[in-house]
Amino acid sequence: MRERRDMRHFIANSSIDAEVLQRILSAAHTAPSVGLMQPWRFIQIKNSRLREAVAELVDRERMETAKLLATREQEFLELKVEGVRECAALIAVVQAPDDGTVFGRRTLPEEMALCSTACAIQNLWLASRVENLGLGWVSLFDPKALAGLLNCPEGAKPIALLCIGPVKQFYDKPMLEQAGWRQGKHLDEFLFEDGWHLP
Repeated sequence: MRERRDMRHFIANSSIDAEVLQRILSAAHTAPSVGLMQPWRFIQIKNSRLREAVAELVDRERMETAKLLATREQEFLELKVEGVRECAALIAVVQAPDDGTVFGRRTLPEEMALCSTACAIQNLWLASRVENLGLGWVSLFDPKALAGLLNCPEGAKPIALLCIGPVKQFYDKPMLEQAGWRQGKHLDEFLFEDGWHLP
């Protein structure tokens, strides 16, 4: 778990053995889900034209994000924030349309579906690391536009593009820390007792 990294730098023109990818996806599918709803759907993007269209969506959102960062715009544009074109496998994780599950989610219907899918992504991420493969979670895209590209049914929502593949090396620490973008905080700052205590 400590060696898991959000990877961006992949070895171009590499591949993943089909059995290895199946093990990774099987690990994802063993994730817990509220009410056993299993709301995750995995779409492997193999078509080169479709992958390029997805990469263009990511490029557009990258530029829009940069504009919002004002004084850090140029610094952001210099960061490697995705590996959609270079990774060996590109998988879109889509939140399935609500199936009406009430068990465990009456008061938090959207949140519990999303949390369940996030558990599957975490399993997939850790399984990739066990297989010595890098994985990067890309969230820079317009969900409606990506849903259209992937022919998703009404009510389905893409929540992640997962770039998976061989890497030359794993980052020693999170890439954003290495780049000086942001520093992680110590667990002590996130632990409270009997309520949220403001500093």
